[in-house]
Amino acid sequence: MNIWDTLPTPFLILAPMEGVTDIMFRQVIAHAGRPDLFFTEFTNVSSYASDKGRHNALERLEIAPSDNPIIAQIWGKNPDHFSETCQALSNLGFSGVDLNFGCPDKHVNKAGGGAAMIRTPDLAIECFHNARKSTILPVSIKTRLGWSDPTEYQSWLPILLSERPAALTVHLRTRKEMSKVPAHYELVPEIAKLRNQISPATKLIINGDIKNRTHALELHAKYPEVDGFMIGRGVFANPYCFTDHIPTKEELTDLLKLHLDLYEKQSQKYYISYETLKHFFKIYINNFPGAKDLRTKLMDTHFIPEVRDIIKL
Repeated sequence: MNIWDTLPTPFLILAPMEGVTDIMFRQVIAHAGRPDLFFTEFTNVSSYASDKGRHNALERLEIAPSDNPIIAQIWGKNPDHFSETCQALSNLGFSGVDLNFGCPDKHVNKAGGGAAMIRTPDLAIECFHNARKSTILPVSIKTRLGWSDPTEYQSWLPILLSERPAALTVHLRTRKEMSKVPAHYELVPEIAKLRNQISPATKLIINGDIKNRTHALELHAKYPEVDGFMIGRGVFANPYCFTDHIPTKEELTDLLKLHLDLYEKQSQKYYISYETLKHFFKIYINNFPGAKDLRTKLMDTHFIPEVRDIIKL
C-alpha cells in the first residue's frame, strides 16, 4: 500500500527539522494533535553505511507507536550508501523514504548533501535511482526552488519530476534565501502546472511560512492543485497547530511535563545533552502572561528536577 494514496486532501505534515523533530517531540505533537504524516530528522546515509556511525543513525531512525505513519528522511551524496540505507529502511517500520535535496545547512552542503544536490543534478538522480531500486517503500523528495535564484525551479523541478517520485515537497525559497524572505507563493501555480504536465501522479507538497491548520486550508482554497502542506516553524508558535485548538497555559505546561518524561526515558538508552532540551522551553512556555520570566528561570536550570519545581509555581 502506498501511504501517499491513503492521505486526505489536503494533508498536513510536520516538517523535518534538525534537533527538533526527534522521537520525543513527535510524541508530544501526537499528544497535542498529530499531523497526517510525520517525518524523521535527517539521517546521513554515510553514517548508516559505516560501522562507527550506524548506532547514531539508528537512534535517529527510532520510531514510537504514535509516529505511524512516518517517513524516514535521509541525505548524503554517495549512491551506494543510499542503496544500503534504503534496503534497511524497508524493515524498520516506515511508510516511505524521503530524500533531502533542500537542507541549507552549510555543513551538510559542504559535504555535498541537502541543497548542494541542486548543483549536481546528475548525482541527485543517481542517488534517487539507487534509493528507489533498493526499497519496496515509496520514495519522495524534498527540495527548494533553487540554489540562489528562485527561477531555477524552471529547470530543477522538471529534472526531479521526470523521475516520477511518489511525492515532491517544495520549500518555496532558495538555499541562499534560507528563511530570510517570504516564501514565494506566487510561483505555486507554475509549479503545479509543471507537476501536472510531467508527473501528475506525484503528490505536490508546499512548505514555507505555513502557520497552522486553518492557514493550510486557506492556502488550499487558493491553490487547490496542491495536495499537502508542510508546517515547520509554525509548530514553535503553537504545538497544537495541526488542530484548531488554542491551548491554555496549563495545557502547554502539561506538554512540557510530557516532554520531560520522554526525555528521562530516552536518556536511559542514549546520551542526550540537557542543553538540547532547553531549545524546547520556548515552544511550551510562550503566549501567556509571565511566560518570558518563566523561560528565563528555566534556561538557568541544569537538571530536570529544577524544571519540575519551577513549573509547579
